[in-house]
Amino acid sequence: MAEKTIIAIAGTGYVGLSNAVLLSQHNKVYALDIIEEKVELINNKKSPIKDVEIETYLKEKELDLTATTDTRLAYENADFIIISTPTNYDETKNYFDTSSVENAIETALSYNKNAVIVIKSTIPIGYTKTVIERFGYSKILFSPEFLREGRALYDNLYPSRIIVGVPDGDEELSEKAKKFASLLAEGAVKEDIPQVFTGLTEAESIKLFANTYLAMRVCFFNELDTFAELKGLNPKNIIEGMGFDPRIGMMYNNPSFGYGGYCLPKDSKQLLANFDGVPEKIIRAIVESNTVRKEYIANRIYELARENNKDTNSPVTVGIYRLIMKSGSDNFRQSAIQDIMIFLKNLGARVVVYEPTLSTDEFNGFEINNDFADFKKNSDIVVANRFSADLEDVKDKLYTRDLFTRD
Repeated sequence: MAEKTIIAIAGTGYVGLSNAVLLSQHNKVYALDIIEEKVELINNKKSPIKDVEIETYLKEKELDLTATTDTRLAYENADFIIISTPTNYDETKNYFDTSSVENAIETALSYNKNAVIVIKSTIPIGYTKTVIERFGYSKILFSPEFLREGRALYDNLYPSRIIVGVPDGDEELSEKAKKFASLLAEGAVKEDIPQVFTGLTEAESIKLFANTYLAMRVCFFNELDTFAELKGLNPKNIIEGMGFDPRIGMMYNNPSFGYGGYCLPKDSKQLLANFDGVPEKIIRAIVESNTVRKEYIANRIYELARENNKDTNSPVTVGIYRLIMKSGSDNFRQSAIQDIMIFLKNLGARVVVYEPTLSTDEFNGFEINNDFADFKKNSDIVVANRFSADLEDVKDKLYTRDLFTRD
C-alpha cells in the first residue's frame, strides 16, 4: 500500500472542514483550529458547522482525520499545508484583512520548510506573489474555492472545476500543483473534473471575477423585480420568459433582498478595490446596486407596514422572519436583511426578529421574539427573504420577493 500523503489544514470553517473531510478519505489529514470545542466535536465525528454531507461523512465514512489545536502536530510532517483561515473585508482599508493567512504561513514555516503551502482563503489579486516575496518561500500555491454555505462538502464532491495557481516557470512546483489537484479529484465523486493550471494572479482573478459576476446576476434580477413591482407587472413571468433562453438560463434569477453571505459582498468590494487606476463602470455599479436594492426594500416594507398599522400614533412593528441568508444555513454574516433592519430602524419602525437559532433576547440591538405565534400576531408586517410554509397563515401581511420558493 502506498504511503499516505500528509495534509495539514489551518481553519475548520466551511472551506477548511469540507476539504479536510474530502481529503481524509485517502490521506492523513490534520485539521487545525484554535477553538477547542470545534476540535472536540470533529474528533467525536460531529460537525461544528451546518452541512448535511459533512455530518454524514463524519459519522459514516472511514476518515483518517485528526482535529487538533497543536500546531507542531499538524504542520511538522505535512506534505501539503492548506490555509483556509477567514479573510474578512476591512471597510476602513478597502481591502481584505489577510493577517490570519500571514500568521498561519509564518507559524507553518516555523515547523516545516519543505511542505507545499496552498492558500484557499479568498485573497486580493496579486497577493500570493507578495507573500512569496515577504517570506522568501517559493513553494506557495493558490487554489480558489467555489462553495455554497451549507453545501460545502457536496460542492467539493461534485466540483465544477479544480483550479490551481502556480508561480510562473516553476516546473517542480507545477508537478506539485498537479499532485494536489489529483488529491482533490481522488476524493470527489464526480469524474472527469476540468482542471485548470494557471498563474497565481490569474487564479486569484478567477475567484473574484466569478463571484462578482454572480453578484451582478443577483443585482440584475433584483432590479428587474424592483421595476416590475413599481410598474405593477408580474416579475415571475418576465424572468421565466427570459430564462428559457439558454444563454441566460434559470440559475441565480430568484429575486432577494440583496446579495450577502460569506463571499459575494466582500469579493465584489475587493475586486472594485483591485480596479484602482483601471477604467471601469460595471464593477462599481454592482456594489452600489446592492445598496440601492436594500434601501428600496426597506422603504417598501415601511410603507406597507404603515398601511397595515391602524394606530397612527404608534410606531409600526416589522417582524423579521429569520436572519439566515438561505435555507439550510446557519450563517448570519453579511445577510442583506441586517442592513434592511438598520434602514427600517432609522425610518422609525420597531423591528422584532424571529430567529430560533438564537437563545438571546436581542441581536445587535434588535429585539428577539421566538414565540412564533406571538411574533406573527403582533407584527404589522412579516418580512421573509425566503418563503417558508410556516408563514402560510400570515400571507395577508407577508412581504417577500421570493418568486420561486428557492435560494
